[in-house]
Amino acid sequence: MTVSRKPLEEKPPSLGSLARLPVFLALDGKRAVFAGGSSAAAWKAELLSASGAQVDVYAAEPSDELLQVAESPPRGAIAVNRRVWTADDLTGAAIAIGAFDDDEAAAKFATAARARGVPVNVIDKPAFCDFAFGAIVNRSPLVIGISTDGAAPVFAQAIRAKLEALLPNGFTAWAAAAARWRNAVKTSGLSFSGRRKFWQLFTAHAVSNPDHAPGENDFDRFIAEVQGLGTAVENGSVTLVGAGPGDPELLTLRAVRALQSADVILFDDLVSRDVLDFARREARKMLVGKTGFGPSCKQEDINALMVSLARQGKRVVRLKGGDPLIFGRAAEEIEACRAASIAFDVVPGITAAQGAAARLGLPLTERKRVRRLQYVTGHATKSGSLPSDFDWQSLADPQTTTAIYMPTRTLAALVEKAVGEGLDPRTPAVAIARATRPDQSVVAAPVAELPHRLDAEDLPGPVLVMIGRSLGEQTAAREEKRRRS
Repeated sequence: MTVSRKPLEEKPPSLGSLARLPVFLALDGKRAVFAGGSSAAAWKAELLSASGAQVDVYAAEPSDELLQVAESPPRGAIAVNRRVWTADDLTGAAIAIGAFDDDEAAAKFATAARARGVPVNVIDKPAFCDFAFGAIVNRSPLVIGISTDGAAPVFAQAIRAKLEALLPNGFTAWAAAAARWRNAVKTSGLSFSGRRKFWQLFTAHAVSNPDHAPGENDFDRFIAEVQGLGTAVENGSVTLVGAGPGDPELLTLRAVRALQSADVILFDDLVSRDVLDFARREARKMLVGKTGFGPSCKQEDINALMVSLARQGKRVVRLKGGDPLIFGRAAEEIEACRAASIAFDVVPGITAAQGAAARLGLPLTERKRVRRLQYVTGHATKSGSLPSDFDWQSLADPQTTTAIYMPTRTLAALVEKAVGEGLDPRTPAVAIARATRPDQSVVAAPVAELPHRLDAEDLPGPVLVMIGRSLGEQTAAREEKRRRS
């Protein structure tokens, strides 16, 4: 008997400890004090100027690099005072930075700054720093800072290089357009939902066309598209998202974008919690699990909750293990959305058979020898017993690889019947538990022996069974290893 349960909202995990609090200071027009005139000082002075600060440098012997930066500052003026700093120089400063060779001079500067409530940084001397500079990816006004808390600056630079390669330079223009248009969107007469839809259109277009320079015609087009939606813009939406078999690195980019824009995430028991880490922290996360022969939420309750949340204007992600279109009850949820006139989308995922085969290096088809791949479910929907309408000839076909989902309770009966219908009992078979996850377990054996072997191994769920000639090499290797051990 299946025990029903209600959807359960999961509390977000506590925020992990931070070595540094990432903060972006607004320095435009504010005064920054810099003590020291070395070559290293030149870069920091340039950075402060680029942020809009008015930089006062105090250095008895400023370096040539510093003087060159001061002659042509990127933004805020840089004034070079050819003398040693004094405590009074720090009065009224928004930020203070020093470059000193010895700890005594660094300590004196840091103490003077803190006495006046000025946050201080001494280059390469973390003991005297209230804040740290990180590696920077500049697509201003889109700015990314990277910190390793001083532990590995080279590592931070390597991460910066990767992010530089991932983020097109065109994002600078799109971020600038967002700043330009924000007030216009607020005063456009659009509702809150309409404004959110505008920024969704803006973001999708920016990501798809990063090298296109946004202009006023784009603004007008986005506004017109939102207005054209009429009252429908007040409705939310539902996105069925495939979470893959478990390894979060197998998520698609579309799946990640959906998770990061969701207001509510309805997820199954089979979804790895590592996948949920990609969701934005503010999203509500509700477990609506359906487990084989265990406590499960009723499908009609899931449908009703999904539609109700969307009608409240929420962006709902229905997150399912594997692919939502393969044994994921997607048909019923799509029909519920259509009946309620709720906009929906489907983001496919890597199904368990693909993930398991890739992890094990198993081809699911072979040219000339194995021409067909089929996915079947191991039990009937209501009774949980072996389906009565199996196509046994296709299961016995030597040119077919069969992936059997949810097979554990019916596998012995399924194999017995299939062998009786012509399946070669020596056909290679593999059972994979928790495919692609760190604790993945595998049992390989000829298909006639697999049910007995699974009973002996007692693998943790979820379990997938694959049968077919293309699995032969993997089966033989694992069987040989088992016999030798």
